[in-house]
Amino acid sequence: MPGRQFTRQVATIVSIDAAGFSRLMGMDDEAAVATFEGHRDIIRDCCASHGGRMFGPAGDSMMAEFGAPVDALLAAIEFQALITRANLDVPEAGRMAFRAGINTGQVIVRDESLYGDDVNIAARLQEIAPEGGVVVSETSWHHLRGVAAARFTDLGVQDFHNILLPVRAFRVERPGSGEAGETDRGLETLPAAAFSFFRADGKGGPPAVAVLPFRIEGAAPEIGYMAEGMAEDIVVGLSNTRWLPVISMNSSLQFRDEAVSSEAAGRALGARYVVTGRIARAGDMLRVRVALDDASTNRTIWSRGYDRELADMFAMQAEIGNEIVAMLEKEVDRVEQARTFRIPWEGLESWQLVRRGRWHMQRRTREDTALALDFFEKAHERDQNASTVLNELAWWYFWRSWLNFGDGGEYREDLARVEDYSRKALYMDSQDARPHAHLGIVDIMLARPASALEHLSEALRINPSFAFARSAMGSAHLLLGEQKRAIPLFLDADRLSPFDLYRFHNLGELAAAYCFDEDWRAAATTAERSLSLAPSYWYARFLKIVALGALGERSAATAENAILFARHPQFSTTRVEWIPYSRPELNRSLIGAYERAVGSANTAARRERVER
Repeated sequence: MPGRQFTRQVATIVSIDAAGFSRLMGMDDEAAVATFEGHRDIIRDCCASHGGRMFGPAGDSMMAEFGAPVDALLAAIEFQALITRANLDVPEAGRMAFRAGINTGQVIVRDESLYGDDVNIAARLQEIAPEGGVVVSETSWHHLRGVAAARFTDLGVQDFHNILLPVRAFRVERPGSGEAGETDRGLETLPAAAFSFFRADGKGGPPAVAVLPFRIEGAAPEIGYMAEGMAEDIVVGLSNTRWLPVISMNSSLQFRDEAVSSEAAGRALGARYVVTGRIARAGDMLRVRVALDDASTNRTIWSRGYDRELADMFAMQAEIGNEIVAMLEKEVDRVEQARTFRIPWEGLESWQLVRRGRWHMQRRTREDTALALDFFEKAHERDQNASTVLNELAWWYFWRSWLNFGDGGEYREDLARVEDYSRKALYMDSQDARPHAHLGIVDIMLARPASALEHLSEALRINPSFAFARSAMGSAHLLLGEQKRAIPLFLDADRLSPFDLYRFHNLGELAAAYCFDEDWRAAATTAERSLSLAPSYWYARFLKIVALGALGERSAATAENAILFARHPQFSTTRVEWIPYSRPELNRSLIGAYERAVGSANTAARRERVER
């Protein structure tokens, strides 16, 4: 009718057709229909899971509409792989394969159907696709070549019946199908297992993270090698977190195009989290900007900038890489804990039980730590050989032993449990840094700092960005009286994990190192920073009193001592004697400094009262 208004939109169309359907119908029509319906359900589910909508079914053909070409391609690759797998159980003569064609363009929307030349082009492309294969138009290929992890073979320009203009076509090379064509040779094939990691509901295990090559801003070719090097360092570091699957760098390297969004890259690679970065040179400074995006929601959940001097680029690359790895591990852990709370209790898997247990553990109340143990034990019942679960149990018992340190023999029993769980975890995964670190802190608690250094060195060899292991190594050196070696390790740990829940302890250890180094102002300041995070931490308060006394700030020392006894009425220097320094004179030096600070402070207080 003249004057009728049509709704037009840009869409990607997938045309799907059963190959040899008529032949199979002639052999056994009921079996053919049953097979077709089973494969159709696979196709419908795959399209729906990637945001597609089926429309206009006709006999043995189907059409699906997608908003983005990459979603259409991922759906097609997935359903073709599933159908191929299903056909393996069927005699060759009875197998039903499908062809698929993909085109992107403008369509006319009428009710639930789509019309237009671009719909027809998708159908024609399907006709030249191989059985079990996919062919895409040049229009779609331009959207896919820098986004989808697939190879394409150029089929040349095609003249289709009733299509006015010729269409250039590309065949998609499925995993394991052989050599790629000249176009995009060298792009990695999409791994079939990747799809399970992208599910927003968390089913199928932990989510995956992908690190894209960092992009260079401005004309600075001399730092080009750092773009890939930085990303590779992060991939290696994140791989050592063990519970978090990391997409290989070979698969991520293709995503160099500025136009590729984190969401598209995540979908193509099967990763929920995507790390992106930019590097720019400004004179003698290198500026790095990093972001962590949730590809399932297309939102940035963390970002940070780094400015470093160019003097030593290699050392700077490793330093920034370690910082980023430590930050990402904490941020992903936080997000996954929050996500886990949206899942009903009965739907939790082992790794989700661990996430929820970690959430309670970080609250540090007596009730929450008891709940954390419940979650860890339930996860252990489900999977007694999971190294992640074993490590969480080791950490839980270490935390309780640290709280009860020196009170009878119970803390030694807990340390024995820590050692047992850690050795089991190492048996399951010898390249996990955590059990090495846990064995190190057991040695520290049992006054074996030299032995602890061996375990902690191995933990840092595996994962250089492991802030906890750096802090523990600092403690081992401190207990050996090697404060100058300890101080840089504590500073590194603070830099690598500035928002760590247990940062108060690391700062307390740093304050002790400054005391032994007789840097009293730094000791007082650092002890105060520790107390700002944990006001009841008796050791930091004790060290602050020691430092204030050495600085001659008598009234301040008196005030801090009053706070110490108000919070810990049963305090005595016996607690300091329990600290497992390798030489008793180290304990005595701290106690003597405290007694002098308290004695001089009390003398000053009496003098002030007399003068008034």
